[in-house]
Amino acid sequence: MERKIFIKNMVCNRCIKVIKTEVENLGINLKHIELGSISYEEKCKDDFEKIKKVLEGNDFEILLAQDQQLVEQVKIEFIKLLQKLPLQLDVTLSKHLERSLNLEYSKISKLFSVTEHITVEKYFIKLKMEKVKELIQLQEDNFTEISQLLDYSNVNHLSRLFKNETGMSLTDYKNNQKNKRNAFDQIR
Repeated sequence: MERKIFIKNMVCNRCIKVIKTEVENLGINLKHIELGSISYEEKCKDDFEKIKKVLEGNDFEILLAQDQQLVEQVKIEFIKLLQKLPLQLDVTLSKHLERSLNLEYSKISKLFSVTEHITVEKYFIKLKMEKVKELIQLQEDNFTEISQLLDYSNVNHLSRLFKNETGMSLTDYKNNQKNKRNAFDQIR
């Protein structure tokens, strides 16, 4: 029987690789794996417990509640958006989420805010600021180019948001030798 598991903190291709390797090492046949979920062929009841143990041993968590699964899907959708730069939304963020998750934005927004204690929009801004930090550290783009990659109308708008989120200017962050970034799964 094929079974699907939703997974929290699965935020990058390395996460996919780790889980794929670990589950296959258990001798369990993976049918599909993507950010936030796996499908596998369950041959015995112990398979779920074995997978659960492997996931927890790698700081992942199985999401059983539908509310938790939806919140994780929102986060994964944002991560996917930020993996493909330049960021290009042809509709508003709310419309994009409605299309992607096939659910009214008011429900998505309310559930996300109640569960995460932050609005969807503020969470997305926090993710974007972490992406800004990454791009600054890569030193491949100047501030104007970074603002364009992340779809800000101008570098001043990005600068204000960055200062509000981090407490320092873009230049101060760039010049700071101890650039502190947060992992996407640690953003609250």
